[in-house]
Amino acid sequence: MTVTGPDFIALQVRDLTRSSTFYETHLGLRRAPASPPGAVVFATAPAAFAVREPLPGVDLDAATPGPGHGVALWLHTDDAQALHDRLVEAEVPITVAPFDSPFGRTFTFSDPDGYAVTLHDRA
Repeated sequence: MTVTGPDFIALQVRDLTRSSTFYETHLGLRRAPASPPGAVVFATAPAAFAVREPLPGVDLDAATPGPGHGVALWLHTDDAQALHDRLVEAEVPITVAPFDSPFGRTFTFSDPDGYAVTLHDRA
C-alpha cells in the first residue's frame, strides 16, 4: 500500500459562515455540490479544500493557527499579483509582500481566523 498524497485539506474555523464567505468572496472559490454537516467544501483541484467547525476538544483560541504551529498552506492562483492587489483593496492583512520565487509570484495573507495562507502562480 502506498500513500499517493493529500486529497482533502480542511481548516477548522470559529465562524463557518464568515470563513466560507471570505474564501468565496476574496479568493473566488466555489462550493462543491455537497458538503458534510458543519463544513463547506470548495470545488478545488487537485485536492478538495474546506472550512469546517472545530472538532470536539479543539480550542482555536489556545494559539494562533498556521506556520507557527508547523502547518504551511499554499494555494495556487493564475495571477498572484492581481489577487494580492484585490486583497489589499479589501483590507485583508498581507503578512508577506509579493516576491518572485521558484513557485512564481508568491505572497501570504491572514484569513479571518489568523491562518497564514500563501498564494503562488506557477503551475
